[in-house]
Amino acid sequence: MLTDEQIAALSPTERRQLVARLVRPVDDVVPSRRWLRRTRESRVALMVLSAAVLVPWIGYLAATLPRVYVARHWDVAWVGFDLMLLGLITSTAVLGYLRRQLFVLTAFAAGVLLVCDAWFDVLTAHGDDRTWSVVTAIAIELPLAALLITGALQMLRLMAARMWLLRPGGRAWQIPIPLPDVGDRAVRRRSRRPSD
Repeated sequence: MLTDEQIAALSPTERRQLVARLVRPVDDVVPSRRWLRRTRESRVALMVLSAAVLVPWIGYLAATLPRVYVARHWDVAWVGFDLMLLGLITSTAVLGYLRRQLFVLTAFAAGVLLVCDAWFDVLTAHGDDRTWSVVTAIAIELPLAALLITGALQMLRLMAARMWLLRPGGRAWQIPIPLPDVGDRAVRRRSRRPSD
């Protein structure tokens, strides 16, 4: 058993290697590596296909949607949206208070919904409501969204750095998924290069 002093004396590279050796084997966590690879590949393929379909769909909507449209259930749509937002913000507060990692997901999702809320409030408002929508977007919704999203990314970076998955000063988008895959060995080696 290593003592705290022995661990403190380890270099960052040695600590990274120790964590890699102590991590629970993938086969103990998922049904199989083949299942893991197929799941990842199918989800990535689905996202690529979705993006490819979305491009012409956006063009179609831009060309065919009317500038003015009377919507049914306008009140239910907005109240339902705000209830989802309330649920995510409340969950973020509770999970943050309890110091749970799921906070990262709820904070990021709440931030994204706040950006959407500001976008639709400003674009669908008219008359005196437009001024109020712009003021609340600039003064409340967008700053709170930025706080939630950056807080989630900072927490993600902190957790990854503590597990030696991210070099000091690394960005959140550089954090590798910590599950081995045959095709990802080169990516893992590049992301785990020692900084010392």
